[in-house]
Amino acid sequence: MTDYEAEAVDRLPFSTPEKSQRYRTEDYAGAVGLNWYRTDPTLQFTMAYYLKPDELAVVEPQLTRIGDLMGGPVARWAEETDRNPPRLERYDRWGHDVSRVVMPPSFTAAKRAVLDAQGALREACRGAGFRSSLSMFASNYLLNQADIGMGCALGTGGGMVQSLVAAYAPADVRDHVLAKFDSGEWAGETAQLLTERTGGSDLGALETTARRAGDAWVLNGFKWFASNCAGEAFVVLAKPEGAPDSSRGVANFLVLRTRRDGSRNGVRVRRLKDKLGTRSVASGEVEFVDAEAFLLSGEPSGESGPSDGKGLGRMMELTNAARLGIALFGLANARRALVESLCYARQRRAFGGALIDKPLMRRKLAELIVDVEAAQAMVFDSTGAVNHRQPRGTRQRIAVPVTKLKVARLGITAASDAIEIHGGNGYIETWPVARLLRDGQVNTIWEGPDNILCLDVRRGIVQARAHEPLLNRMRDAVSVSDDDATTALVADRIDDLEAAVTAWEKLDGAVAEARLFPLAQFMGDVYAGALLTEQASWERETRGGERKALVARLYAQRHLADRGPLRGIDAEGDEALDRFDELAEGTLRP
Repeated sequence: MTDYEAEAVDRLPFSTPEKSQRYRTEDYAGAVGLNWYRTDPTLQFTMAYYLKPDELAVVEPQLTRIGDLMGGPVARWAEETDRNPPRLERYDRWGHDVSRVVMPPSFTAAKRAVLDAQGALREACRGAGFRSSLSMFASNYLLNQADIGMGCALGTGGGMVQSLVAAYAPADVRDHVLAKFDSGEWAGETAQLLTERTGGSDLGALETTARRAGDAWVLNGFKWFASNCAGEAFVVLAKPEGAPDSSRGVANFLVLRTRRDGSRNGVRVRRLKDKLGTRSVASGEVEFVDAEAFLLSGEPSGESGPSDGKGLGRMMELTNAARLGIALFGLANARRALVESLCYARQRRAFGGALIDKPLMRRKLAELIVDVEAAQAMVFDSTGAVNHRQPRGTRQRIAVPVTKLKVARLGITAASDAIEIHGGNGYIETWPVARLLRDGQVNTIWEGPDNILCLDVRRGIVQARAHEPLLNRMRDAVSVSDDDATTALVADRIDDLEAAVTAWEKLDGAVAEARLFPLAQFMGDVYAGALLTEQASWERETRGGERKALVARLYAQRHLADRGPLRGIDAEGDEALDRFDELAEGTLRP
């Protein structure tokens, strides 16, 4: 302490040099400034769990560089963009409607840095002869901890646009669009335009119309929510003239910002939304006025008619893939909230000691740690990637909506917990956790809220028996898990879940629909428990470690066990408290 500081302390009433240490604000460093890969043992565990050793050797240096980028410049740029979001220039100086969305320099700089880093990751994987999909998923997980809005802008519909364009667009349009993507010029320049004022989640009620004009179409209509409306290419749902006025009449169309002849297309941005959060992605109201469009349904020749009746279904298949990305947003939000909470609790002193040493605080943090790791297991498994324990990787049709339902909600509750842990500071926008709560809320809305996800679970059960592959995946997980009490408990709950589905199928329509939410929650709880036991067995076998077994046990005790009439309050001891340091050190490595 300098002489000046000592003199200042002496002037403060009831103060001593020792007490002045409470106010060392430089000690309150949060997540920003950390390398988010090097300090995350759980993500490192996950990559080792899925990748072969030679693949991991290629990927880890790239993820380490990306972790430094996301935890440093990108996180700081995200804060700047949140304070200075995109703006709309509707008209030029002559009064012409130009609908130009102006992105802030902080967003542009972050986007370029992210694309460059992810491009280097892809190239490293390609050079080593293996696919980069899982590594890119991990990279996006790191990005989303900094800025969900940026993750949305870069991930909204790019793969969908390319796959549909390659299959259905006229040759000249296909070649033009794919060349733009191949060059990287249109990275992060796509969006899905689905929602209208009349429809919301009821996409069959939309009113945007399309009429044929040669090998193109002309669209007229209005989209109420259009995320990433600053982009260049959009997949739009519309009803061709003469099509049924129902969901079977819906078709997918490609709309570009510029017409074939180089003139501006009939795409008008009425206004940008003044949103609660995710301000870095430009969301607006988009109007189509005789907009040139290209059908992305039916046979590639377009000879099967204006709609093959599968437009909405095809979009929902793609939406299911987008839902997994949104579950990743929720997971990243929860992880960032957990890291900020651990950093703060380690530094904050109250009631004669560090906040992190208080039993109630340890209980809260332990539950956050366990829930975040359970969510991570679900999200990564839902990609369909194989792991070292299970070589039979499959994409789970019903696991994705179940995972999104649980993990998107966790992103909100974890952010709320982080605010509470920070106290009054957490409620202040200049601290990092208020934005997490604002941003996290959208994940329960994007690509379907809880009720829509539950209806999709019903559709999967009734139409495709999609719960059976999920049950098989759970049984696969416990079959390679260790023969311990946790695995036995999870195995019993898998049987109970199967019985619950059978009982649900016998219910009357209204009651059955009302019970979908607890059924989907039950699926998510058992799914996560099974995956954690599988990971625990791998850790014990390959590393001689017991931490993941601890996580699995704590998760099962809280979410799957019968706690008895006293809800476990009479239980002797508390393993979460006794082994809290092990939990925390395995979550955030200094």
